[in-house]
Order: sequence, then C-alpha cells, then structure tokens
Amino acid sequence: MNIRKKVTWTCPPGLGRFAALDHWVRAAEAQGWTEAEVQLVLDEVVAADDDAAGRAVLAWYSA
Repeated sequence: MNIRKKVTWTCPPGLGRFAALDHWVRAAEAQGWTEAEVQLVLDEVVAADDDAAGRAVLAWYSA
C-alpha cells in the first residue's frame, strides 16, 4: 500500500516514538484514516531502529 495523504497534527516536543505514535494515531483516526492505513504506519514506526527513525516515519506521514 502506498499512502500519499498526510495527517495534520502537532507532535508535542520531547516524546519518544511510541508516545508520539499514540498522538498521531488519534489524529489520523479523527481525520478518517482507515485501520489498514494506520496499521501500516504503526508497523513502520515499530520497526524503526530508534526513536529518531520512528519520529522520521511520523514526520513523513504528517502535514
């Protein structure tokens, strides 16, 4: 699946990737993302090597 849409949200500073992901998922669900789309991003964040890489994934899917 190739997701081209973005979530409009603001990541609170100082969060690790999993806390940031929690905020991102809430915003994505509020903006009508499907479960499959959210799961794809979740999988990418979890598979990231570290917090910085995980936050970079979230930045890619954010407006």
